[in-house]
Amino acid sequence: MACLTSMIEPLRAANEIAGTRAFAWSLISEDGAPVESSAAVAFHPNCALAGAGHLDYLFLLSPPNGHFAEPRKGYGALRNRARHGATLGGVSGGVFPLARAGLLDGHITSVHWCYATAFSDEFPEHRTTDDVIMVDRRRVTISGAAAGFDLALRLIKNRFGDAVTTEVACWFQHPFVRGDGVRQRIPALRSTAASDMLPEPVAEALRIMDDHLEDPIAVGDICEQIGISPRHLERLFKMQLGKSPKLYYRAKRLDAARQLVMYSNRPLREIALSSGFSSPAALRRRYAEAYGLTPEDDRDRINMFRVQQNAPVPSS
Repeated sequence: MACLTSMIEPLRAANEIAGTRAFAWSLISEDGAPVESSAAVAFHPNCALAGAGHLDYLFLLSPPNGHFAEPRKGYGALRNRARHGATLGGVSGGVFPLARAGLLDGHITSVHWCYATAFSDEFPEHRTTDDVIMVDRRRVTISGAAAGFDLALRLIKNRFGDAVTTEVACWFQHPFVRGDGVRQRIPALRSTAASDMLPEPVAEALRIMDDHLEDPIAVGDICEQIGISPRHLERLFKMQLGKSPKLYYRAKRLDAARQLVMYSNRPLREIALSSGFSSPAALRRRYAEAYGLTPEDDRDRINMFRVQQNAPVPSS
């Protein structure tokens, strides 16, 4: 819901401020039926995908595990739009169905950090970025709701210029317009700090850990690469992140494993190996310690929630 309204409301405000209907939008669902958001608010589409008229832009909003009821027909409709000149985009989890349709092949994709592991697992050949917005030819991928607002401001600037854009931003107390190359702010696990607020040795250690989730690297080897003693790194981690490098590294690998539990159908053995655990039993034990239930129980709980609420977990 936030992704949808964050893109529509600035356009509505621009029309009102400029005194002209420069922007128009339609809500579209696969079959034209109402869709309930993750906040349990129902939206009533204007039409079905197959019946939509001319569109300059078509943005997909979806949980990562979202699928068309009739995939061949749905993905075909998206590809048809692309062939006829529409710019296609995905917001947050909406990049997943766009990629499944083959419409992000050869394009760089902005992927929300909480879906990054699941996306790279399903689409290992796709190039991704932490930029909040990626415009790559006629594909626009957006990492989340606030970035959707920024994209709307770009459209407004292109149509009306700086004055209207600034007034729209001030209407919503949006402090600044983020331009190209702005990276996502990613929270350090269970910390009040974001990754870009950490001292360089800690940030570099985290980058190395991210590159070695599947094949864990010894903390001593990390220290050697960044030119710092293990004792010093331990002090920095406990000061900044509240735990040792070893425990923090394990937590990162567990978070990566949980994305695959939540957003893929991969068997537990594959998930364990891809997140650096020696066996399903080892992953199951650490997973239960961290989250209070086994991966199997967590997947069952999430699937039941989706069936009952038609919502992704977590939503962004």
